[in-house]
Amino acid sequence: MLAQVLSSTNLGVDAYLVRVEVDIGGGLPYFSTVGLPDGAVKESKDRVSAAIKNAGFWFPRRRITVNLAPADIRKEGAAFDLPIAMGILAATHQVRREKLMQMIVVGELSLDGSTRTVRGVLSMAVEGRRKQVEGMIVPTGNAREAAIVEGMRVYPVASLTEMVEMFNGKRCLEPYTVDLKDIFSQSATYDVDFSDVKGQEHVKRALEVAAAGGHNIIMIGPPGSGKTMLARRIPTILPPMTLDEALETTKIHSVAGLLPREKALVAVRPFRSPHHTISDAGLIGGGHHPRPGEVSLAHRGILFLDELPEFKKNVLEVMRQPLEDGQVTIARANISLTYPASFTLAAAMNPCPCGYYTDSRVECTCTPLQIQRYMSRISGPLLDRIDIHIEVPAVQYKELSEGFSGDSSATIRERVIGAREVQLLRFRHRNIYSNAQMSSQDIRKYCAIDADSSNLLQTAVAKFGLSARAYDRILKVSRTIADLEGRETISSAHIAEAIQYRSLDRNLWM
Repeated sequence: MLAQVLSSTNLGVDAYLVRVEVDIGGGLPYFSTVGLPDGAVKESKDRVSAAIKNAGFWFPRRRITVNLAPADIRKEGAAFDLPIAMGILAATHQVRREKLMQMIVVGELSLDGSTRTVRGVLSMAVEGRRKQVEGMIVPTGNAREAAIVEGMRVYPVASLTEMVEMFNGKRCLEPYTVDLKDIFSQSATYDVDFSDVKGQEHVKRALEVAAAGGHNIIMIGPPGSGKTMLARRIPTILPPMTLDEALETTKIHSVAGLLPREKALVAVRPFRSPHHTISDAGLIGGGHHPRPGEVSLAHRGILFLDELPEFKKNVLEVMRQPLEDGQVTIARANISLTYPASFTLAAAMNPCPCGYYTDSRVECTCTPLQIQRYMSRISGPLLDRIDIHIEVPAVQYKELSEGFSGDSSATIRERVIGAREVQLLRFRHRNIYSNAQMSSQDIRKYCAIDADSSNLLQTAVAKFGLSARAYDRILKVSRTIADLEGRETISSAHIAEAIQYRSLDRNLWM
């Protein structure tokens, strides 16, 4: 007796269809699962047998063989519980098998036969729509997530019994529907605002420039100066996410198992702030069974590294590939996975080990050698990929006590959106969307400067010993500053402001 059920599983952030083949033959009772199953899939035999019995169905005491095809790709997770159970029931003629290959079936089973949510359902729904599958059956808790995919009929089931009744025609289930625009608008809200920050107007300006051009930024200042507070508000001034960006980001969070049940869509720019004790696999992704890392979870948003020199050197160095390519490739002996990782890096650090080298109110206890060693923990290649360095001084009492707190996030965001629209128009024939992504050829074409600006830049390079990479970064940032002002040409004022955003190159802490 043979039965086949259509299912799906994830490979990286995408999914592929799996044919679950169940054969019940003669011989002593034995349950075998083949097709490169991991531990969770192998353990499904115990969950499935208990769920079938406790749901009131007959479980055959014979030789059961389950094949997960294609058999040369590793399968993992508990999402195959429900299709395996349906295959056994179909092979024993307890459920009709007409539509088992027309609908994707995924779900974990409890021992009492009820269903539990699984990860990566959004990617499976997208793949099902691409392959023109008739519909999809998911646990009730995954219904909102799967229904986001337009054109895919989603049927939520709370138990194995409910699903059997559906296929046997004893229960009529209506497809689960959601108002995508309503979910998107409800989720696209932030709890913080730039108007919460008192003082630090020049830092806010630098963050606005970084957001407008997609530039990486590092903030240097003493403890309590507001670096973390400012960083947490960067997503609020970035352009709103498009629906395609939201779906792309939600797929990553769903595969990682980090999508809350009550939240079907990630509609705001992600903000990820890992602790400095994180491993390279935690930051980039990987593990025995590869999972997305923090750089992928920050896709289309902000990756904030607080206390940057405290991170392990090897952890910081592995970020160089995603900063350049916008993606991460994880290679294993039998598989190679690529995760998207297009994010803006925001970092913060103290100017010295004690933190008070630039604070006029507190005496620094560090020696010049200690300061030099502390600053050298950040390698030159990594620092070269950060366009803006900005000093964040301690906030004075007068600034804290006064009522003025500067522009709101909404006001700043409008200016940022205007600058981004200029860049999208400028690079409409290229596969880039911001000034930070310009190549050397683009810089020569779009960052032409006049004689005064050239003289100013030449003086800065000679006086501060700026590198060729710093020269390019200054031109990129000055292009963004000009875009914020709606200017087609770069002036000496734009160059001067961009030079001010190269604090570490000017050796102010050495």
